[in-house]
Amino acid sequence: MRKNWALAVAVTIAVVAGVTFFTLGQTKIYQAEATILFDPQPPRPLGKDVPTVVDVGQSTFWNNKEYYRTQFWIIQSQQTCGRVVRDLGLNKDATFLANKPVGTKLPPKTVSVEAAADILAARIVIEPIRESRLAEVRYRDADPQRAQRVLSRLADVYVEDNLDQVLESANMAADWLKGQLVNLKVDLESSELALHEYKINKNVLSVSIDDQSNMLRGEMSRLNDAVTELRTRREHAAARRAELQKIDAQNPAELPAQELISNAALQNLRSVYVEALRTQVSLAASGKGPEHPEAKAVQARLNESRDAILLEVKNIQRAVESDWEGMNHEIAGLSGLYEDAKKRALELNLLEIEYKRLERNKDTNEHLFSIVTERSKESDLTRMLRINNLRIVDRPRVPGAPVTPVVPLNMAIGGLVGAVLGLLAAVGREQLDRSIKVREDLEEDLGLAFLGMLPAVGTASGKKPAKGSSPPVPGAIEHPELIVHNEPNSGPAEAARALRSNILYPSPDKPYRTLLVTSAGPSEGKTTVACCIAVAMASAGQRVVLLDCDMRRPRVHRVFGRKNDIGVTTALLEPEMLDSAIFQTEVPNLSMLSTGPLPPNPSELLHSAAFARVLAGLRERFDRVIIDSPPIVPVTDAAVLATQVDGTVLVVRAFETTRESVNRARRALSDVGVQLVGCVLNSVEVDRPEYGYYRYQYYRREGGYAAEQAADGAS
Repeated sequence: MRKNWALAVAVTIAVVAGVTFFTLGQTKIYQAEATILFDPQPPRPLGKDVPTVVDVGQSTFWNNKEYYRTQFWIIQSQQTCGRVVRDLGLNKDATFLANKPVGTKLPPKTVSVEAAADILAARIVIEPIRESRLAEVRYRDADPQRAQRVLSRLADVYVEDNLDQVLESANMAADWLKGQLVNLKVDLESSELALHEYKINKNVLSVSIDDQSNMLRGEMSRLNDAVTELRTRREHAAARRAELQKIDAQNPAELPAQELISNAALQNLRSVYVEALRTQVSLAASGKGPEHPEAKAVQARLNESRDAILLEVKNIQRAVESDWEGMNHEIAGLSGLYEDAKKRALELNLLEIEYKRLERNKDTNEHLFSIVTERSKESDLTRMLRINNLRIVDRPRVPGAPVTPVVPLNMAIGGLVGAVLGLLAAVGREQLDRSIKVREDLEEDLGLAFLGMLPAVGTASGKKPAKGSSPPVPGAIEHPELIVHNEPNSGPAEAARALRSNILYPSPDKPYRTLLVTSAGPSEGKTTVACCIAVAMASAGQRVVLLDCDMRRPRVHRVFGRKNDIGVTTALLEPEMLDSAIFQTEVPNLSMLSTGPLPPNPSELLHSAAFARVLAGLRERFDRVIIDSPPIVPVTDAAVLATQVDGTVLVVRAFETTRESVNRARRALSDVGVQLVGCVLNSVEVDRPEYGYYRYQYYRREGGYAAEQAADGAS
């Protein structure tokens, strides 16, 4: 903002001026206001027990925002606005259509009612009043009287339409209910006759279907219990029958325990039989054979008892068989009775279905007839009432002052917007600036080594001295390239010495004997940087030669006030003239070799073996060879020279050289495989805020270090 404050201020002033002129040129707009009440509990003369045809306040939807939004839409609808337009003739009012004050001279104009209604709706604003059932309706117009007249008619039309809608709905409902009463009466009489005829045709008793069904269910239950009991007894007889059939005729002693317990005769016969068997066994044990008289007597008694047992068992079996057969016949008879009762129950169910349907139809018709009769009588009463839940609380008045435009507010907004736009313009201008400004741009953004910076020469900062700042450096304007020699205590001189240290000290074991100084483009100060480096190295006691190899726009000879009649090209053609071409400058230990007559093909000449011999000779005679070359991006001379030196220094002009130019220069050097020592940031205006702690304030004290040392000695 400090750099681009003028742009920011200009944008702000322009925006404020534009907003002011635009505001003053706008038509004054007046606003009429009306307040409408949405009453949730309108008067109900018939009481709460008699509902109205149209709910006008008691339904729960009154608590919902949807209802109010619907009403707000109705106020701005085509129906409401169109009626206002027709009543007031607004579609033929040219001043209304153009939103101009009454009396403004305009050509006659007529539009459709729908188009005028759209214009009217666009000027209406409705806002609900918080925590109330009130809404404020606002209408804006260029004429205050017309605003009041239009809004008054709009509110009246809306309230009247709402009441008309309620009455129309009530009338329609009452007429419909009367029509339905006739139909329902016919349906009720038909359903009653149908139910009566069904009873006669199906011989349905007066006893209800449910009672008859209950009797059948009781009968079926008793029959089912009897059949179940008989089946249980039959199973018991079958089990007894099976047990009797298991008796062995040869050994009837094994009789079922149940038969023995229930039949005393059979029990006695079995005892006789068992006694005879024991006697027979005893006789056989005593040696009396079957032919022995006693044995024969026992055998006869045994046979007699066995036959008696078998005969008794057969009698029991016949009795059990007879019981079993009788129970089967009895079960069959009871099952037939059960099936008959079941059949009668199913038939009764079929009768019940049709009977229930007819009875339900009769009950439904009776219920509907009763409801409609009651509702019809209530509707006849309610449609005579004129109940409306809407009421105009505050009628619109003629507005006294315009609401728009608000000149102070618009100017304040314009000032704020202008300030923001000014800030954005300043920031945008800074962001669009792709030039190299500070050390971090080279090191962090481009990854290049930073050797140092040289302040702009003219003053210590390159600009006119501000009030209270140091005076200009004497002699620096006439020969800015020699400021290190002319003003050794100045800021640029100290910066040049720091640059010399940064070049030499990183590689003390393998110092740079030959150093090429180039830049990405023209006019970036490479000649000035080369002279400052050469003077700084010469002032350190080293033998330095400044070699001008810019054979397109040479400048070194002008710096030292020499002609360019002999130089590098002369030494290339006549090597014996090299000594005479080297010029000893006014700076101790610093020599200069200019380009000489400019050749038509500099790059081929610099790439020749003769130039390599000249460069080798200079390296033997001097401690340092500083070469000033053309820019590396437009021409190939610098790339050719870079392959023949120990290191290359790239000069970057602050706030002018772009990142893209530096990248192209670095790519050109890397393509020929040479070493880039680092970059020098030239023509730095240290008073700029970008440099912060890089400022060389102490370089610009009046008198330089000499005055500072004298002041220290005096103290």
